[in-house]
Amino acid sequence: MQDAPPAIDPGLVPPRITGVAALAHRAYGTDGLDDLLACIARPATTEAEAAALVLDSAFAHQLRFRRQQAQALQTQALDRAQIFRVAEGFCPHSATKLRLLALLAPGDLMVNTPLDFITTHLDVQLDLLFVRPGKPLPARLPEHDVAFFAVSESDPDTLRRLAPLFAQWPRPALNDPARVLRLTRDGVAAALHDAPGVLTPRIAAIDRADLRALPAGWDYPVLLRPCGSHAGDAFELLDGPPALATYLTETAGEKFFLGNFIDYRGPDLLFRKYRVVFIAGAPYLCHMAASEHWMVHYLNAGMTESAEKRELEAAAFTAFDSGFAQRHRAALAAIDAWVGLDYHQIDCAELPDGRLLLFEADTAAIIHTMDPPDLFPYKPPQMHRVMQAFFAMLRARAAAARAAA
Repeated sequence: MQDAPPAIDPGLVPPRITGVAALAHRAYGTDGLDDLLACIARPATTEAEAAALVLDSAFAHQLRFRRQQAQALQTQALDRAQIFRVAEGFCPHSATKLRLLALLAPGDLMVNTPLDFITTHLDVQLDLLFVRPGKPLPARLPEHDVAFFAVSESDPDTLRRLAPLFAQWPRPALNDPARVLRLTRDGVAAALHDAPGVLTPRIAAIDRADLRALPAGWDYPVLLRPCGSHAGDAFELLDGPPALATYLTETAGEKFFLGNFIDYRGPDLLFRKYRVVFIAGAPYLCHMAASEHWMVHYLNAGMTESAEKRELEAAAFTAFDSGFAQRHRAALAAIDAWVGLDYHQIDCAELPDGRLLLFEADTAAIIHTMDPPDLFPYKPPQMHRVMQAFFAMLRARAAAARAAA
Protein backbone atom coordinates (compact mmCIF):
# COMPACT_ATOMS: atom_id res chain seq x y z
CA MET A 1 0.00 0.00 0.00
CA GLN A 2 1.41 3.38 -1.08
CA ASP A 3 0.73 6.08 1.50
CA ALA A 4 1.12 9.84 1.46
CA PRO A 5 1.44 11.86 4.65
CA PRO A 6 -2.05 12.90 5.80
CA ALA A 7 -2.99 16.57 5.97
CA ILE A 8 -2.47 18.32 9.29
CA ASP A 9 -5.63 19.75 10.84
CA PRO A 10 -4.85 22.11 13.76
CA GLY A 11 -8.44 21.78 14.97
CA LEU A 12 -8.45 17.99 15.19
CA VAL A 13 -8.71 16.75 18.79
CA PRO A 14 -8.38 12.96 19.16
CA PRO A 15 -10.37 11.06 21.79
CA ARG A 16 -8.57 10.85 25.11
CA ILE A 17 -7.32 7.57 26.62
CA THR A 18 -5.90 6.81 30.06
CA GLY A 19 -3.04 5.02 28.32
CA VAL A 20 -0.96 1.97 29.07
CA ALA A 21 1.63 3.75 31.23
CA ALA A 22 -0.88 5.02 33.77
CA LEU A 23 -2.54 1.61 33.87
CA ALA A 24 0.81 -0.16 34.17
CA HIS A 25 1.73 1.92 37.22
CA ARG A 26 -1.48 0.69 38.86
CA ALA A 27 -0.94 -2.89 37.70
CA TYR A 28 2.63 -2.83 39.05
CA GLY A 29 1.07 -1.90 42.38
CA THR A 30 -0.87 -5.20 42.23
CA ASP A 31 -4.20 -3.78 41.07
CA GLY A 32 -6.19 -6.63 39.50
CA LEU A 33 -8.12 -6.55 36.23
CA ASP A 34 -11.32 -5.39 37.89
CA ASP A 35 -9.45 -2.50 39.53
CA LEU A 36 -7.92 -1.47 36.21
CA LEU A 37 -11.27 -1.58 34.45
CA ALA A 38 -12.82 0.47 37.24
CA CYS A 39 -10.02 3.01 36.84
CA ILE A 40 -10.89 3.65 33.19
CA ALA A 41 -14.68 3.55 33.56
CA ARG A 42 -16.22 6.76 32.20
CA PRO A 43 -19.12 7.94 30.04
CA ALA A 44 -18.68 7.61 26.28
CA THR A 45 -21.15 9.75 24.36
CA THR A 46 -19.48 9.64 20.92
CA GLU A 47 -18.14 6.90 18.68
CA ALA A 48 -14.60 8.19 19.23
CA GLU A 49 -14.98 8.24 23.02
CA ALA A 50 -16.34 4.70 22.91
CA ALA A 51 -13.29 3.63 20.87
CA ALA A 52 -10.97 5.21 23.46
CA LEU A 53 -12.71 3.37 26.29
CA VAL A 54 -12.40 0.04 24.46
CA LEU A 55 -8.70 0.69 23.75
CA ASP A 56 -8.05 1.34 27.44
CA SER A 57 -9.87 -1.91 28.19
CA ALA A 58 -7.52 -3.67 25.75
CA PHE A 59 -4.51 -2.23 27.59
CA ALA A 60 -5.92 -3.43 30.92
CA HIS A 61 -6.31 -6.96 29.56
CA GLN A 62 -2.78 -6.88 28.12
CA LEU A 63 -1.38 -5.91 31.51
CA ARG A 64 -3.18 -8.83 33.12
CA PHE A 65 -1.86 -11.28 30.48
CA ARG A 66 -5.23 -11.86 28.81
CA ARG A 67 -3.79 -11.71 25.32
CA GLN A 68 -6.69 -12.99 23.22
CA GLN A 69 -9.20 -10.70 24.92
CA ALA A 70 -6.79 -7.76 24.57
CA GLN A 71 -6.33 -8.36 20.84
CA ALA A 72 -10.08 -8.61 20.27
CA LEU A 73 -10.74 -5.38 22.18
CA GLN A 74 -7.92 -3.55 20.40
CA THR A 75 -9.35 -4.56 17.02
CA GLN A 76 -12.79 -3.28 18.08
CA ALA A 77 -11.29 0.03 19.14
CA LEU A 78 -9.25 0.51 15.97
CA ASP A 79 -12.28 -0.31 13.81
CA ARG A 80 -13.80 2.87 15.26
CA ALA A 81 -10.80 5.22 15.42
CA GLN A 82 -7.09 5.31 14.55
CA ILE A 83 -5.85 8.34 16.53
CA PHE A 84 -5.94 8.78 20.30
CA ARG A 85 -4.57 11.32 22.78
CA VAL A 86 -2.95 10.08 25.99
CA ALA A 87 -4.21 11.87 29.09
CA GLU A 88 -1.83 14.01 31.11
CA GLY A 89 0.47 11.99 33.32
CA PHE A 90 2.55 12.95 36.31
CA CYS A 91 3.66 16.24 34.67
CA PRO A 92 0.75 18.65 33.99
CA HIS A 93 0.80 20.14 30.53
CA SER A 94 1.68 23.81 30.11
CA ALA A 95 0.60 26.25 27.42
CA THR A 96 3.90 25.56 25.65
CA LYS A 97 3.77 21.76 25.81
CA LEU A 98 5.57 19.87 23.08
CA ARG A 99 3.22 17.97 20.78
CA LEU A 100 4.45 14.48 19.88
CA LEU A 101 2.77 12.16 17.39
CA ALA A 102 3.72 8.46 17.58
CA LEU A 103 3.10 6.11 14.67
CA LEU A 104 2.31 2.64 16.04
CA ALA A 105 1.38 -0.82 14.83
CA PRO A 106 -1.45 -2.82 16.42
CA GLY A 107 -0.31 -5.58 18.74
CA ASP A 108 1.01 -6.24 22.21
CA LEU A 109 3.26 -4.07 24.33
CA MET A 110 6.47 -5.25 22.63
CA VAL A 111 5.46 -4.14 19.13
CA ASN A 112 6.12 -0.41 19.62
CA THR A 113 8.43 1.92 21.50
CA PRO A 114 6.45 2.55 24.74
CA LEU A 115 6.72 6.33 24.60
CA ASP A 116 3.98 7.04 27.10
CA PHE A 117 6.12 5.62 29.93
CA ILE A 118 8.62 8.41 29.20
CA THR A 119 6.28 11.25 28.28
CA THR A 120 4.03 10.77 31.32
CA HIS A 121 6.81 12.56 33.24
CA LEU A 122 7.28 15.34 30.66
CA ASP A 123 5.47 18.40 29.39
CA VAL A 124 4.53 16.47 26.26
CA GLN A 125 1.16 15.95 24.65
CA LEU A 126 1.30 12.45 23.15
CA ASP A 127 -0.98 11.42 20.29
CA LEU A 128 -1.01 7.84 18.99
CA LEU A 129 -1.65 7.00 15.32
CA PHE A 130 -2.24 3.29 14.71
CA VAL A 131 -1.20 2.08 11.26
CA ARG A 132 -3.34 -0.94 10.45
CA PRO A 133 -2.40 -3.60 7.88
CA GLY A 134 -4.37 -3.18 4.67
CA LYS A 135 -6.07 0.00 5.89
CA PRO A 136 -5.31 3.52 4.67
CA LEU A 137 -3.93 6.20 6.92
CA PRO A 138 -6.49 8.73 8.14
CA ALA A 139 -7.07 11.76 5.93
CA ARG A 140 -6.17 14.19 8.72
CA LEU A 141 -3.75 14.33 11.62
CA PRO A 142 -3.63 16.59 14.67
CA GLU A 143 -0.96 19.28 14.69
CA HIS A 144 2.34 18.12 16.17
CA ASP A 145 5.88 19.42 16.64
CA VAL A 146 7.65 16.08 16.19
CA ALA A 147 6.70 12.66 14.85
CA PHE A 148 8.20 9.46 16.24
CA PHE A 149 8.07 6.29 14.13
CA ALA A 150 7.61 3.87 17.02
CA VAL A 151 7.10 0.47 15.35
CA SER A 152 9.76 -2.03 16.45
CA GLU A 153 11.55 -4.66 14.35
CA SER A 154 8.95 -7.25 15.39
CA ASP A 155 6.59 -5.89 12.69
CA PRO A 156 8.69 -5.73 9.50
CA ASP A 157 5.68 -5.38 7.18
CA THR A 158 4.56 -2.15 8.84
CA LEU A 159 8.14 -0.86 8.94
CA ARG A 160 8.52 -1.42 5.20
CA ARG A 161 5.25 0.41 4.62
CA LEU A 162 6.31 3.36 6.77
CA ALA A 163 9.88 3.67 5.48
CA PRO A 164 9.01 5.80 2.40
CA LEU A 165 6.95 8.15 4.59
CA PHE A 166 9.81 9.00 6.94
CA ALA A 167 11.55 11.47 4.62
CA GLN A 168 8.23 12.92 3.42
CA TRP A 169 6.77 13.64 6.84
CA PRO A 170 5.69 17.28 7.16
CA ARG A 171 7.16 17.64 10.66
CA PRO A 172 10.53 16.54 12.10
CA ALA A 173 10.58 12.74 12.26
CA LEU A 174 12.59 10.45 14.57
CA ASN A 175 13.63 6.79 14.25
CA ASP A 176 13.83 5.91 10.57
CA PRO A 177 11.84 2.66 10.01
CA ALA A 178 14.38 1.49 7.41
CA ARG A 179 17.03 1.37 10.13
CA VAL A 180 14.72 -0.25 12.68
CA LEU A 181 14.20 -3.07 10.14
CA ARG A 182 17.83 -4.10 10.58
CA LEU A 183 17.51 -4.81 14.31
CA THR A 184 16.87 -8.53 14.04
CA ARG A 185 18.79 -10.67 16.50
CA ASP A 186 20.85 -12.34 13.78
CA GLY A 187 21.28 -9.10 11.83
CA VAL A 188 22.63 -7.21 14.84
CA ALA A 189 24.95 -10.07 15.78
CA ALA A 190 26.40 -10.36 12.28
CA ALA A 191 26.83 -6.63 11.68
CA LEU A 192 28.52 -5.85 15.00
CA HIS A 193 30.54 -9.01 15.56
CA ASP A 194 33.80 -7.31 14.55
CA ALA A 195 33.04 -3.83 15.90
CA PRO A 196 35.80 -2.36 18.10
CA GLY A 197 35.60 -3.75 21.62
CA VAL A 198 32.39 -5.71 20.90
CA LEU A 199 31.60 -9.42 21.00
CA THR A 200 28.26 -10.71 19.80
CA PRO A 201 27.09 -14.31 20.07
CA ARG A 202 26.98 -16.24 16.84
CA ILE A 203 23.27 -16.32 15.91
CA ALA A 204 21.53 -18.02 13.00
CA ALA A 205 17.86 -18.31 12.03
CA ILE A 206 17.17 -22.05 11.59
CA ASP A 207 14.05 -23.86 10.35
CA ARG A 208 12.63 -26.59 12.57
CA ALA A 209 13.31 -29.18 9.86
CA ASP A 210 17.01 -28.35 10.01
CA LEU A 211 17.21 -28.85 13.77
CA ARG A 212 16.89 -32.62 13.92
CA ALA A 213 20.53 -32.44 14.88
CA LEU A 214 22.85 -29.55 15.61
CA PRO A 215 24.01 -28.08 12.26
CA ALA A 216 27.61 -28.59 11.18
CA GLY A 217 29.99 -26.12 12.77
CA TRP A 218 28.00 -25.78 16.02
CA ASP A 219 28.94 -27.27 19.37
CA TYR A 220 27.03 -27.64 22.62
CA PRO A 221 26.05 -25.82 24.74
CA VAL A 222 23.79 -23.72 22.52
CA LEU A 223 20.93 -21.32 23.06
CA LEU A 224 17.62 -21.73 21.25
CA ARG A 225 14.51 -19.58 21.09
CA PRO A 226 11.59 -19.17 18.66
CA CYS A 227 11.97 -16.28 16.23
CA GLY A 228 9.86 -13.36 17.40
CA SER A 229 9.93 -14.35 21.08
CA HIS A 230 10.82 -11.86 23.80
CA ALA A 231 11.44 -11.67 27.54
CA GLY A 232 12.94 -15.13 27.74
CA ASP A 233 9.87 -16.92 26.36
CA ALA A 234 10.95 -20.47 25.38
CA PHE A 235 14.60 -19.39 25.58
CA GLU A 236 16.71 -22.37 26.68
CA LEU A 237 20.32 -23.42 27.15
CA LEU A 238 20.75 -26.89 25.64
CA ASP A 239 23.65 -29.15 26.58
CA GLY A 240 23.23 -32.05 24.17
CA PRO A 241 21.05 -33.93 21.64
CA PRO A 242 18.49 -35.20 24.21
CA ALA A 243 17.87 -31.62 25.41
CA LEU A 244 17.43 -30.46 21.81
CA ALA A 245 14.94 -33.25 21.06
CA THR A 246 12.94 -32.47 24.21
CA TYR A 247 12.94 -28.75 23.43
CA LEU A 248 11.57 -29.24 19.91
CA THR A 249 8.88 -31.61 21.21
CA GLU A 250 7.71 -29.12 23.83
CA THR A 251 8.12 -25.82 21.94
CA ALA A 252 5.92 -24.47 19.15
CA GLY A 253 7.28 -22.60 16.17
CA GLU A 254 8.75 -23.30 12.75
CA LYS A 255 11.76 -20.99 12.86
CA PHE A 256 14.26 -20.52 15.67
CA PHE A 257 17.28 -18.45 16.58
CA LEU A 258 20.27 -20.67 17.37
CA GLY A 259 23.13 -19.09 19.29
CA ASN A 260 26.37 -20.08 20.96
CA PHE A 261 26.57 -19.65 24.72
CA ILE A 262 29.15 -17.22 26.10
CA ASP A 263 29.80 -17.44 29.82
CA TYR A 264 29.83 -13.86 31.10
CA ARG A 265 29.95 -14.46 34.87
CA GLY A 266 31.98 -12.06 36.95
CA PRO A 267 34.55 -13.03 39.62
CA ASP A 268 31.71 -13.29 42.15
CA LEU A 269 29.96 -15.82 39.83
CA LEU A 270 27.06 -13.44 39.17
CA PHE A 271 25.81 -12.70 35.67
CA ARG A 272 25.32 -8.96 35.14
CA LYS A 273 23.14 -7.57 32.36
CA TYR A 274 23.13 -3.85 31.61
CA ARG A 275 20.34 -2.04 29.77
CA VAL A 276 21.69 1.07 28.09
CA VAL A 277 19.53 3.56 26.24
CA PHE A 278 20.94 5.86 23.56
CA ILE A 279 19.34 9.29 23.16
CA ALA A 280 20.72 11.40 20.33
CA GLY A 281 23.90 9.33 20.50
CA ALA A 282 24.51 9.61 24.26
CA PRO A 283 24.38 6.40 26.39
CA TYR A 284 22.47 6.23 29.68
CA LEU A 285 22.23 3.28 32.06
CA CYS A 286 18.63 2.30 32.79
CA HIS A 287 19.20 -0.80 34.86
CA MET A 288 21.76 -3.41 35.83
CA ALA A 289 20.45 -6.77 36.94
CA ALA A 290 22.68 -9.32 38.71
CA SER A 291 21.67 -12.96 38.82
CA GLU A 292 22.97 -16.43 39.57
CA HIS A 293 21.27 -17.62 36.36
CA TRP A 294 22.63 -17.06 32.86
CA MET A 295 19.30 -15.76 31.54
CA VAL A 296 18.99 -12.42 33.29
CA HIS A 297 15.72 -10.52 33.37
CA TYR A 298 15.22 -7.75 35.84
CA LEU A 299 12.00 -9.15 37.26
CA ASN A 300 13.43 -12.62 37.93
CA ALA A 301 16.95 -11.65 39.01
CA GLY A 302 15.99 -11.25 42.68
CA MET A 303 16.76 -7.54 42.78
CA THR A 304 13.80 -6.79 45.06
CA GLU A 305 14.77 -9.54 47.49
CA SER A 306 18.50 -8.79 47.69
CA ALA A 307 19.94 -5.64 49.24
CA GLU A 308 23.38 -6.75 48.06
CA LYS A 309 22.27 -6.83 44.42
CA ARG A 310 20.64 -3.43 44.75
CA GLU A 311 23.91 -2.09 46.12
CA LEU A 312 25.65 -3.45 43.02
CA GLU A 313 23.14 -1.70 40.79
CA ALA A 314 23.38 1.57 42.70
CA ALA A 315 27.17 1.45 42.32
CA ALA A 316 26.78 0.77 38.59
CA PHE A 317 24.58 3.85 38.24
CA THR A 318 27.05 6.02 40.15
CA ALA A 319 30.06 4.87 38.14
CA PHE A 320 28.48 4.51 34.70
CA ASP A 321 29.54 7.81 33.11
CA SER A 322 33.10 7.76 34.41
CA GLY A 323 33.54 3.97 34.39
CA PHE A 324 31.48 1.69 32.15
CA ALA A 325 30.80 4.32 29.47
CA GLN A 326 34.49 5.21 29.30
CA ARG A 327 35.76 1.63 29.30
CA HIS A 328 33.43 0.80 26.43
CA ARG A 329 33.46 4.16 24.71
CA ALA A 330 34.59 2.81 21.33
CA ALA A 331 32.17 -0.12 21.49
CA LEU A 332 29.17 2.04 22.42
CA ALA A 333 30.02 4.55 19.69
CA ALA A 334 30.31 1.78 17.09
CA ILE A 335 26.99 0.27 18.10
CA ASP A 336 25.19 3.62 18.03
CA ALA A 337 26.72 4.54 14.66
CA TRP A 338 25.58 1.29 13.06
CA VAL A 339 22.10 1.40 14.58
CA GLY A 340 21.75 5.02 13.47
CA LEU A 341 18.55 5.81 15.35
CA ASP A 342 17.63 8.82 17.45
CA TYR A 343 16.49 6.55 20.28
CA HIS A 344 17.29 2.89 20.93
CA GLN A 345 18.44 0.47 23.63
CA ILE A 346 20.88 -2.37 24.03
CA ASP A 347 21.18 -5.22 26.50
CA CYS A 348 24.82 -6.05 27.17
CA ALA A 349 27.40 -7.37 29.62
CA GLU A 350 31.09 -6.94 30.39
CA LEU A 351 33.46 -9.80 29.63
CA PRO A 352 36.56 -10.58 31.71
CA ASP A 353 38.77 -9.68 28.72
CA GLY A 354 37.34 -6.14 28.66
CA ARG A 355 35.03 -6.49 25.67
CA LEU A 356 31.35 -5.57 25.62
CA LEU A 357 29.10 -8.59 25.09
CA LEU A 358 26.10 -7.39 23.07
CA PHE A 359 22.92 -9.44 23.41
CA GLU A 360 20.50 -7.32 21.38
CA ALA A 361 19.64 -3.85 20.14
CA ASP A 362 16.04 -2.73 19.86
CA THR A 363 13.57 0.10 20.33
CA ALA A 364 10.81 -1.51 22.41
CA ALA A 365 12.23 -1.70 25.95
CA ILE A 366 10.19 0.03 28.66
CA ILE A 367 11.96 2.89 30.44
CA HIS A 368 9.93 3.53 33.58
CA THR A 369 9.78 4.74 37.19
CA MET A 370 7.63 1.96 38.60
CA ASP A 371 10.18 0.41 40.96
CA PRO A 372 9.41 1.13 44.66
CA PRO A 373 11.52 4.15 45.66
CA ASP A 374 11.98 2.86 49.20
CA LEU A 375 13.82 -0.17 47.80
CA PHE A 376 15.41 1.57 44.83
CA PRO A 377 16.10 5.16 45.96
CA TYR A 378 18.88 5.53 43.40
CA LYS A 379 16.59 4.89 40.43
CA PRO A 380 14.23 7.90 40.21
CA PRO A 381 17.03 10.47 39.74
CA GLN A 382 18.56 8.41 36.93
CA MET A 383 15.26 7.69 35.21
CA HIS A 384 14.27 11.35 35.32
CA ARG A 385 17.67 12.23 33.87
CA VAL A 386 16.99 9.84 30.99
CA MET A 387 13.54 11.29 30.43
CA GLN A 388 14.84 14.85 30.47
CA ALA A 389 17.43 13.87 27.87
CA PHE A 390 14.61 12.51 25.71
CA PHE A 391 12.68 15.76 26.20
CA ALA A 392 15.75 17.79 25.25
CA MET A 393 16.10 15.76 22.05
CA LEU A 394 12.47 16.42 21.09
CA ARG A 395 12.75 20.12 21.81
CA ALA A 396 16.00 20.45 19.87
CA ARG A 397 14.51 18.73 16.83
CA ALA A 398 11.39 20.90 16.95
CA ALA A 399 13.47 24.08 17.42
CA ALA A 400 15.74 23.21 14.49
CA ALA A 401 12.72 22.75 12.24
CA ARG A 402 11.26 26.09 13.31
CA ALA A 403 14.59 27.82 12.69
CA ALA A 404 14.81 26.32 9.21
CA ALA A 405 11.23 27.28 8.27
